[in-house]
Amino acid sequence: MSDRARFVFSEDLREYDHGPQHPLRPVRVLLTVDLIASLGLLERANVERAPARVASDEELMLVHTEPYLDAVKRSGEASRADLVRYGFGPGDNPIFPNMHRAGARVAGATLVAAEAVVRDGFDHAFNPAGGLHHAMPDRASGFCVYDDPAVAIAWMLEQGVERVAYVDVDVHHGDGPQAIFYEDPRVLTISLHESGRYLFPGTGFASERGAGPGEGTAVNVPLPPTTGDDAWLEAFRAVVPPLVRRFAPQVLVSQLGCDTHHTDPLAHLGLTTRAYRETARALHDLAHEVCDGRWIATGGGGYRWASVVPRAWTIAFAEMAGAELPDEIPADWLRRAEEAGEGRVPATFSEAAPERADPPIDGILEEVLRGRG
Repeated sequence: MSDRARFVFSEDLREYDHGPQHPLRPVRVLLTVDLIASLGLLERANVERAPARVASDEELMLVHTEPYLDAVKRSGEASRADLVRYGFGPGDNPIFPNMHRAGARVAGATLVAAEAVVRDGFDHAFNPAGGLHHAMPDRASGFCVYDDPAVAIAWMLEQGVERVAYVDVDVHHGDGPQAIFYEDPRVLTISLHESGRYLFPGTGFASERGAGPGEGTAVNVPLPPTTGDDAWLEAFRAVVPPLVRRFAPQVLVSQLGCDTHHTDPLAHLGLTTRAYRETARALHDLAHEVCDGRWIATGGGGYRWASVVPRAWTIAFAEMAGAELPDEIPADWLRRAEEAGEGRVPATFSEAAPERADPPIDGILEEVLRGRG
């Protein structure tokens, strides 16, 4: 495969910052970009770097309501009642400076990725700052102001793309894109996540299957805590390739949250970088098999911001770029990552899995696939 890949990033994306005590830290993305650059992936002949841009109000309103945009813009002087109504306040979604512009730039970066594969002739595109998949049309949720994957999907549909498949592997249910396209037969949403019985946002059960003309186009794989690489990959292989092939999308969009890692402080799955490598390879193969190569990827969750996130997303972008990664991570990058303050950072991309047995998932897969042929 001869892959042309666009990497979307500019320093101003660091403006999406909930504050120094918040788990969604911009340093996650900055260290990822630094590691990707340190390995020479951005200098490859088949890779183009592109800056983010600020999404227009018209683009954001393909998904979000005008009153919500107005509330985000005036959030600095809004009343407490308004803030609560639109999902803001202390905790997950605090108000931060330049919030509208910062959120619109993240959405614009994913639109730049969509433009790459729909308009500019690229096979793949990656926005590591994106993947804000909890934002709803009229409220913020789960650290997310604007739902950049949904905005990009809606934009592609406006451009004449007939079918889009969205695959979300974050530990949290991809509830935003599911809700936004729940009745739209043009969009297949698949989410593999820790069950909502145990984890925010408390949704994403197998019974959620779409509605009206979109009946059957929502697919959820709710997994029990401690699910590790083997069971997780079994679920992915059983669900994602066959359903994507059957749907026959023209573009594949993926959210690559890595808060599924066994060390993540906000969730309870048990994955290692092996699962991230095999998932990226499978998505890459699927994009070429089904979508003529058109694959857009975003980042997402991941709260080991030095020890896990950069390795996971570098593995994904190396797959997009068709590059073989060494196992050893550059020493200069390790020094910079450890100076960022999280403590010891693994010196290799590979790692040992924790010693624990996977919980059974056969019954879950049976329920997910029931009636899907």
